[in-house]
Amino acid sequence: MDLKQSVIAITGAGQGLGQMMAVTLAQAGADLALIDVNDSSLKQTQVQCQMLSAKALTYKVDVTNEAEVERGFVKIVDDFGQLNGLINNAGVLRDGLLVKQKEGGLSKMSLEQFNTVIDVNVTGTFLCGREAALQMITSDSQGVIINISSVARAGNIGQTNYSASKAAVATMAVCWAKELGRYGIRSAAIAPGIVQTAMADQLKPEAIDRLKKMIPVGRMGEASEIADAVKYILENDYFTGRVLEVDGGMRM
Repeated sequence: MDLKQSVIAITGAGQGLGQMMAVTLAQAGADLALIDVNDSSLKQTQVQCQMLSAKALTYKVDVTNEAEVERGFVKIVDDFGQLNGLINNAGVLRDGLLVKQKEGGLSKMSLEQFNTVIDVNVTGTFLCGREAALQMITSDSQGVIINISSVARAGNIGQTNYSASKAAVATMAVCWAKELGRYGIRSAAIAPGIVQTAMADQLKPEAIDRLKKMIPVGRMGEASEIADAVKYILENDYFTGRVLEVDGGMRM
């Protein structure tokens, strides 16, 4: 895909990885549909993209709300006339042990804690992927869908909900590659390791130290390194149905 004059939608575009992806793609000549639930953070990303001469429009959408997602992607194609890519980047963490011994008895991960992560990370990815594919087909736009998975998809202590969600979105990308190839739509996933973002900042310092020791390159990843991986998949027309691991050699 030639990124110049392509239209790429990014969920969770208001901060962290999503913001860096937007800036990186704007530098490459793409136009951006920026999606998030936070208006003020979206505006910050929009300004950065516009400073690079990219057309960048914002869409306040709750990715777990089917009606909002449907309206949002219709509006994107109305505004740009096409849709060539979607980066399913929106995600949340709500870490905790399945059950935990503590003074006075046992505590357990609540159903709400589990469902919050599944709703955003899995249902949100499903809804946005479905609507992006629909709009790509109806607007006769060849395109690419990239789901942001995680090294945690292999399973990690304290992340029953998050690990399950990131395994799911990786598998969904493979399914979509097989289903959508006939329409000229590729689908893939990226599994980052521990990246220096606001989400990683939610981890306890001792957890970060433990994780760094598991990374052969000896450091956390940079958001720009994941954004470069997104750019690679978008531009490489032979990459589909695979999970690109960008984790510094880390294995959980």
